[in-house]
Amino acid sequence: MSKKIIAIVLIIFMILFLGVLSVFMSFNKDFPFGEKKLKFGATYMNMNNAYCVKLNEGIKKVVEAQNGKLISLDAQLEVSKQISQVDDLIAQKVDVIFLNTVDWKGIKPALIAAKKAKIPVIVIDSPVFDDNLVDCTVASENYNAGVLCAKDLVAKLKGKGNVVIIEHPTAKSGIQRIQGFEDIIKKYSEIKIVARKTSNGQLELAMEVMGSIIQTNKHIDAVMCLNDPTALGVIAAFENNKIKNKAYIYGIDGSDDAIALIEKGKLTATVEQSPDMIGRIAADTALKKLKGIKIEKYINVPVKLINKSNLMYP
Repeated sequence: MSKKIIAIVLIIFMILFLGVLSVFMSFNKDFPFGEKKLKFGATYMNMNNAYCVKLNEGIKKVVEAQNGKLISLDAQLEVSKQISQVDDLIAQKVDVIFLNTVDWKGIKPALIAAKKAKIPVIVIDSPVFDDNLVDCTVASENYNAGVLCAKDLVAKLKGKGNVVIIEHPTAKSGIQRIQGFEDIIKKYSEIKIVARKTSNGQLELAMEVMGSIIQTNKHIDAVMCLNDPTALGVIAAFENNKIKNKAYIYGIDGSDDAIALIEKGKLTATVEQSPDMIGRIAADTALKKLKGIKIEKYINVPVKLINKSNLMYP
């Protein structure tokens, strides 16, 4: 074989080698964890809520972009079920657990178990009481969401009126929202809270409890709801009781259903959250944790009040 042919063969070999190396380097850049396929687990308060679905979608986008797998579970508002789900995810040896907790105090046994298994926990949307047991909490500015609703309502009521509160006292996000609302309202002595009930953030239960409130309270000026599904249930209760509702009704989430009802004049306002963004931030934070990069303990995502004056039309 002539030297010329040998040289050509070597050049071809070098070109092929560099090509393979380039592909490998590109793959390694896109998937920094190499051949290991990361496995993530997530358990949500209630996947019947569109907000939780969007949280999951945000996480899934980031996880799948890293060639990872996401196991998504629905606790259906049962803390015992959520604890079992965390135990199951630990048994499956997931790399990270995303937690949208049902009960901010009752979830502690699951947090202890994850800590013992050395599996990072990223809390999403609803903080936990024992936050020393989790690695990061990514949530909306829930307290401020309540404040925004209260300030808007005070202006509309001119500092005087009867208010109903529909809450969820075992979810920290719900507690924070109502606390923010009440901290503003209590400054006005002529604004009275005439009734308060629990809906657990569910449309059906909100409709039921609001129906009973309507029967015993003849004059209701406003209803503060911890989330949009609750607000939808309150509106349905007024309609079912054939009452032409003139009360101001507030929700929190910024859901498509809420926006549609604001357009129709049935809902006064909602506070827009960004569940998809929260999910993506949580997933990005989890990846940083797995890479050994220092992460923030708390990440707050801003909120915005939406009413008829600032609706965005296509």
